[in-house]
Amino acid sequence: MSPSTRLLHSNVDYVALNRQLEELTLTDFLRWSVVTFGERLVQVTSFGPTGIVILDHLVKVNPEVRVVTIDTGFLFPETYALWEEIERRYGIQIHVVRPELTPQEQERLYGPALWALEPDVCCHERKVKPMAAAVAGQHAWITGLRRDQSNGRSQTPLIGWDARYNLFKLSPLAHWTREAVWDYIRAYNLPYNRLHDLGYTSIGCIHCTRQPTDANDERSGRWYGRMKTECGLHLPARPFTPCRE
Repeated sequence: MSPSTRLLHSNVDYVALNRQLEELTLTDFLRWSVVTFGERLVQVTSFGPTGIVILDHLVKVNPEVRVVTIDTGFLFPETYALWEEIERRYGIQIHVVRPELTPQEQERLYGPALWALEPDVCCHERKVKPMAAAVAGQHAWITGLRRDQSNGRSQTPLIGWDARYNLFKLSPLAHWTREAVWDYIRAYNLPYNRLHDLGYTSIGCIHCTRQPTDANDERSGRWYGRMKTECGLHLPARPFTPCRE
C-alpha cells in the first residue's frame, strides 16, 4: 500500500483503509504511520504490554517519535520503575502530562477518596482532561487497544477517528492476542510491569486496580465491583458535568 502524506478525515474510506492495514506487519504499519503523519504522530502509553511491544518497534522506525504518558499521581511504584527502565533501555525521554489538580487539590475540591465515591469524575479529572494536552497539535495518536482485551473493545479498528480529541486514532495491534503480545515480550526480553508476575493483567491507578476476577477478561480487575471497565479515553465524547458537594 502506498502511503499518503496527507490524510483527510472527511475523505477516508475507513473500511477499505482498515482492510489494507490489516495486511501489514506491525513495522510496516508504523512506517506508514510515520510517513503519513510525520511529526504530528504521538504514542500515548500507560506502559501496558501491548504499548511496550508497539514502542519497541516504533523507536526503530523513528527514534525521534514523540511518546507521552499521563501521570495521574496515583500510579503504582512498579509503574514508575518501568517508566524509568524504558527510558534507559531505549534512550528516549517520555513526555509527561499531569492533571490540573494535584491529589491534595482534588481532595479539597471534591472530598476524600473521589475514586471510590465518583470514579467517573476522578477518571475525567486525572485521565480524560489531561489527554487533551497529550495530543494537542497532533494529527494521530497510537494506542495499545486490542480486540481481545474486553467485550467493549472487540470491534476496535486499526484506524479510526477520535471525535473527542479531533484526530486519527491508531491501534496497530488491535488484531493481536494477549498470548502473541507476551510471546513477543519474552522472545525479545522486553521490560514489563512486574505486577504482571503477581497476576495483574491490566494496570492503571493504584486505587482502582486489582487482580482480575475473570480469567477471560483481562480488564475485570479494574474498578472492581462497578459497572465500569474504561477510564473514558476510549469512550465516545459526551457532555460531562462533574458533581460537587
